Amino acid sequence: MSATSTDPGTQEPRHRGKFTFPSALTVLAIVTVAVWLLAFLIPSGAYDRNDKGAPVQGSYHRVDSGQSFVDRLNDLFLAPVNGLYGIQDEKSGLVGPDMAGELYGSAGVFLFVLAIGAFITVVFATGALDRGIGRLAHRLRERGAMLIAGVMLVFAVLGTVEGFAEETLGFYGLIVPLMLALGYDRMVAVGAIIPGAGIGVLCSTVNPFATGVASSAADISLGDGIILRFAMWIVLTAVTIAYVIRYARRVQKNPARSLSGFLPGDREQTAADAGEVPELTGLHKAVLVLVALVFAFMIFSVVPWSSALTGKADATPYGFELGWSFPQLAALFLVAAVLVGCVARMGEQQLSSTIIQGAADFISPALVIVLARGVTVIMNNSKVTDTVLHSIEGVVKGTSSGLFAVIVFVVNLPLAFLIPSTSGHATLAMPILAPLADFAGVSRSVVVTAWQAASGWMNLWVPTTAVTIGGVALAKVGYDKYLRFVWPLLAILFVLICAFVALGAALT
Repeated sequence: MSATSTDPGTQEPRHRGKFTFPSALTVLAIVTVAVWLLAFLIPSGAYDRNDKGAPVQGSYHRVDSGQSFVDRLNDLFLAPVNGLYGIQDEKSGLVGPDMAGELYGSAGVFLFVLAIGAFITVVFATGALDRGIGRLAHRLRERGAMLIAGVMLVFAVLGTVEGFAEETLGFYGLIVPLMLALGYDRMVAVGAIIPGAGIGVLCSTVNPFATGVASSAADISLGDGIILRFAMWIVLTAVTIAYVIRYARRVQKNPARSLSGFLPGDREQTAADAGEVPELTGLHKAVLVLVALVFAFMIFSVVPWSSALTGKADATPYGFELGWSFPQLAALFLVAAVLVGCVARMGEQQLSSTIIQGAADFISPALVIVLARGVTVIMNNSKVTDTVLHSIEGVVKGTSSGLFAVIVFVVNLPLAFLIPSTSGHATLAMPILAPLADFAGVSRSVVVTAWQAASGWMNLWVPTTAVTIGGVALAKVGYDKYLRFVWPLLAILFVLICAFVALGAALT
């Protein structure tokens, strides 16, 4: 019987006042309003820009945002709309749905998530993935730790080489059932994906979207500081993998210690100890091969191979590079969904209804991504981002050596919250922070490393990033529960990062 039909008098009082952490959508709505209110208190300001659009050090000045209360109220009202398809005006820099310029909203990612939902739902409808996961779980029933380490290592490599982060949203439909089948919980899947890819981005070595943009803005080579960053990647990746495996073993041994808990049916998915191995028909094998090819092609299509292999951010793309982004990936998975349905001999009615149902099931994480992007629109239109940058400029002046590097890392943490885009963060902050290293006698590459570590560390948990908030939504894990899981790891990484950047500064 449902709770709504239960006699109120029979309910225990302790349930009435029990606090329930708000959903991801509510968290983002609260963050949106909070940032909007703070924009009234933070003075509007701007830096002069050079021909590349980067701020010029020492040129900060107060400006009038030009926004009335009604304009600001309109920005708040349209934040979700701008987060989806807001256009940034080329001259004023303002974002709005009726502007002329480049797309600022996250429409591409929004459609990508819906397309992923359609594809994964069609694959599950064939029964091939269920049987494939059961068979794989049976084979790896005593090697679960190896599976977790392998997944995280692959994501960490892709993260450090080409910034593989948002693309991981497409893997939840595969990894969550697999971890459940091995006797783990949903948090293990989240831990393998978000920190797995996130630690790679945090320790980016030749990632053109983070290290490449920041190095160019700092006027240094992409290869400068790569030894320090590679050493960080080895140590921090090993620590992160060990942390997730330790939690996974604890949950497998005692499910009651799970931080995420189990949804109805989760425990029934455990097939590792089943006596019978699910049989795979020729059709099932064909579908699984097709799924593997689709994901492999997705990875191939987004990697900037010339930059990754040569270490040059401005390297001429190879002829075989596709340079795909989310619009192309959304189309890829929609086409793949239809192709899988045809291979599985689904009828037109069944395939159409399954695709629609799959997109509907993924609408919640897609909306979360839109709200997260809407927060940055409010910051942009109220012209307070440069004021935040100016305050940071004053904090780091006059310091030296290791302390300077640690301060650069620390002061970039709140900025990374306000600007979750690594390329946008780098373009705005690095022209200001990098020249300050010259006065401290520190290599500019250390500043790049400290900056990207701050950006990567924050993006492991802040609710304004699609990777984090969208990931926990896809895995059906509460954001508060993910914070409980990840905060000890964040503390460990914080200490290790400070030690690495201080050592790097001291050695230069």
